[in-house]
Amino acid sequence: MPTMTRYRRRWAALAVLLVAEAMNLLDATIVQVAGPAIHVDLPGPAVDIPWFSAAYTLPFAVFLITGGRLGDIFGRARVFRIGVTGFVLASLVCALSGTAGLLIGARAVQGAAAALIIPQTIGLIRALFDGDELAKALGSIGPVMGLSAVTGPLLGGLLTQAVSWRAVFLVNVPLGLAVLFAARLLQEDRAAVRPRLDLAGTVLVVAGAGLLVYPLIDPAGTNRWLLAAGAALLVVFGFQQRGAAAPLVEPSLFAHRGFPAALAGSLLFFAVMTGLMQVVPMQLQLGLGVDVRTAGLTLLPLSAGLAVSSWFAGARLVPKFGARVMFAGLALLPAGILAAVAGYAFGGRGYPWPLLGALALCGLGMGTFTVPFFTAALHRVRPHETGSAAGLLNAVQQLGGTLGVALLGGLYLGTGTATAALGVGAGLAVAAAVAVIPLSSGSTRPGE
Repeated sequence: MPTMTRYRRRWAALAVLLVAEAMNLLDATIVQVAGPAIHVDLPGPAVDIPWFSAAYTLPFAVFLITGGRLGDIFGRARVFRIGVTGFVLASLVCALSGTAGLLIGARAVQGAAAALIIPQTIGLIRALFDGDELAKALGSIGPVMGLSAVTGPLLGGLLTQAVSWRAVFLVNVPLGLAVLFAARLLQEDRAAVRPRLDLAGTVLVVAGAGLLVYPLIDPAGTNRWLLAAGAALLVVFGFQQRGAAAPLVEPSLFAHRGFPAALAGSLLFFAVMTGLMQVVPMQLQLGLGVDVRTAGLTLLPLSAGLAVSSWFAGARLVPKFGARVMFAGLALLPAGILAAVAGYAFGGRGYPWPLLGALALCGLGMGTFTVPFFTAALHRVRPHETGSAAGLLNAVQQLGGTLGVALLGGLYLGTGTATAALGVGAGLAVAAAVAVIPLSSGSTRPGE
C-alpha cells in the first residue's frame, strides 16, 4: 500500500479540497450584491439585508476552531464529508426559502457547516504531501482564497440578474454533490493524541460574538446595551481560556505583543474590506436604483486592484521592504474610501462613475496590505503554535467581516446614505494602521 505522501491520486484529492474551500469562501461574499434583490422578493425590514451575509460569517467565524478540534478527534475526512453534506442541504433550503427568516436561519447552518469543512483542509493536505510538494500544495490555498473572495460579489450579481437570486444558492448543490462523490479520494487522518473539546469556551465565544453583532445591525439602536453584555462575555472567555484544560486558543500566543496586534489589525482591516463590499452594492441598488448586474460589475475594479497589488507586493515589495509595505496599503485604502465618498457627494442621482477609480484604489490598498500582513503576523509564531495561530487568525478575519457588515451596513440603513458608513470605514482603516505598528519591528523578509 502506498504511503500517504506517495498516494498516487494526491493531486486529484487536493483539487477536491480546493473546490470545497472555494465553494465555502464564495458564499461568504456572494450574497452581498444579491441581498437587495432577495429583500425585494422576500419582503421584510431592510435590516434583513446585512443579516443575509452576517448570518453566514458569524457562525463560520466562531465555530472554526471547534471545527478543527472535531477533525482531530473524529477524523478529518469524516468531518469534511459531514460538513459538505450539511452545506449542500442548507444551500438547498436557502434556495427554496419563502421567508427572510427561513433564509437567515439556513444561512447560519451554512456557516456552521463551512466551519466544519475549512479547518480540515490543511490537515488533510499535510496527510497527502510532504517536502517540496507540501509547500506547493499549501501555497495553492492563498490564490484560491483570494480569487473566491473577490469574485463572489461579481458572480452573485451576474447569477441574480441572469437567472434569480435563488441560483446563487442552487449552484452549491451540484458542486457540493460532486465534492462529496470525489471525497472518496481523501485518506482519513486524525490527531495522534485526541484533544478534548472546550465546550464552555465555545459557548462563551459564540454568545459574546453574537451579542456584539446583533445590536450593530439594528438601525434603531434600541439594543445597544447588548454590546456591553457581548464584550463582557468575551472578557470572561479570555479568563476562561487561561485556566482551561484544553483551551480553544493557545495562551502562549499572547506572550508577545505582536500576535495580539495582528488579531486587532485583522479584525479592523477585514471589517473595512467586507463592510465596504456590503455598503457599495446596497447604496447602488437601494439608493440609486442600479440593477444587480451593474452593482456586481462595479466591484470589478476593486477585485482587479486587489489581484494586481497582491502579486506585486509579494513579488517585489515585501522582499525589498518587509513589513513596512503594510502601511502603504493602509494609506491607499482610506484614500480610496474618501475618494468614494467624494464620488457619491458630487455624482448626483446618476451612476457615480468616479466610484470606479476610488474602488480600484481601495483594491490596490487591500492587496498591498494583506501579503506583508500575514507574513508578519505569523513571523514569531513557534512551530507548535502554528495551527492555533492560523485558526485564530482565520476566525478573527471572519469575525471582522461580520462586524463590518453589521456596523457599516447598519449605519447605511440607519442614515440612508453611504457617506457616514464609508467615513467610519476610513477611520477603521486608520485604526488598523495604528494596531499593526508592533508588527513592523524586526525583519519579516524571506530568509531572515
